[in-house]
Amino acid sequence: MKGLIVLPGAEQDVILEGTLFGAVSSDPKKNVVFAELVFNTSMTGYQEILTDPSYAGQVVCFTAAHIGNTGANREDLESRAIHAEGLILASYTPKPSNHRSEETLEEFLKRNGRIGIHGVDTRRLTLLLRDRGVTPGFIIPESLRSEIEVFKKELASKNYDQIDWIRKVSTKEAYTFASTAPASMKKFKVVAYDYGIKGQLLRDLAVRGCELTVVPCDYPAAKVLEMKPDGVFLSNGPGDPKLATYAVENVRALLGKVPMFGVCMGHQVLSMAVGAKTYKLKFGHRGGNQPVKNLDQGSVEISSHNHGYAVDPATFPAEARLTHVNLNDQCCEGMSIPSKQAFSVQYHPESSPGPHDSSYLFDRFIQMMG
Repeated sequence: MKGLIVLPGAEQDVILEGTLFGAVSSDPKKNVVFAELVFNTSMTGYQEILTDPSYAGQVVCFTAAHIGNTGANREDLESRAIHAEGLILASYTPKPSNHRSEETLEEFLKRNGRIGIHGVDTRRLTLLLRDRGVTPGFIIPESLRSEIEVFKKELASKNYDQIDWIRKVSTKEAYTFASTAPASMKKFKVVAYDYGIKGQLLRDLAVRGCELTVVPCDYPAAKVLEMKPDGVFLSNGPGDPKLATYAVENVRALLGKVPMFGVCMGHQVLSMAVGAKTYKLKFGHRGGNQPVKNLDQGSVEISSHNHGYAVDPATFPAEARLTHVNLNDQCCEGMSIPSKQAFSVQYHPESSPGPHDSSYLFDRFIQMMG
């Protein structure tokens, strides 16, 4: 089925053509997808990206030339379902050539009720998103081209920046995630706030001896303290951090009482808990090849990113210290509050997908708890 990507414009709409695939229905109106359009520059890891809860409400344009080569499997899931609304590809590879593959990408999309579109000029789309910034748009079957104006009005009512995506993806009940470290290794009791937590974050903590209790995004700080944890982990998550006032209040109540480590949304929440301000990036950082400078060590890490917002380091209080910066645009990528035994990074040290330069941050958390 032929499909269209539509980016409404003040003077002229941008319309790109392609072919729909995945969970395509014979009813054209069931194949309409509304979302924010973003691009990701990772060369590998499309399955991890699609199942990352931080992509809730977004359609991902992949800049890599071929997607589908490695199929899909149960081991590379970051959550139990696809959270991205859809995907945009230049070229889809329908026959995987990887020994770990259990199904094709299209079969994976069908099982999760998601639509993709391939054969698209993704270079043009990426340049448009770079210039325009993150843009609300929609995917429709070509047969509905005459109804574009109707869909534009529906899109205008979505208000993506006003949706609390964290509540949509967070667990509703607390659950445990057992340590996978050897029995001889010292164990630490960690409470992990789920703002949209990725599976690899849990695995990286568990292999280092953490016995995890994962709690909902608004879990009361008083109940966390009753568990007497050795540390608190603040996860990644989607959307505007300004809407997560409940998360900020709980973290503020925990600060200084227990060691704390935040990643991505967790970094923003921790920063806001000490009074810092956040802002929306024009087109965000999404990819596995972002250079970050560690200001403490003077070293550069190639790192995995997925964030559309950032913290303004100029608003840090005296007790907070800038520790990492992005070498592309100089935005804040890490901070610490030594007096409170807390630190955080904006990027993804679990690197799923991506390089492993930043895995030392998990060890730092373990040392802090020890």
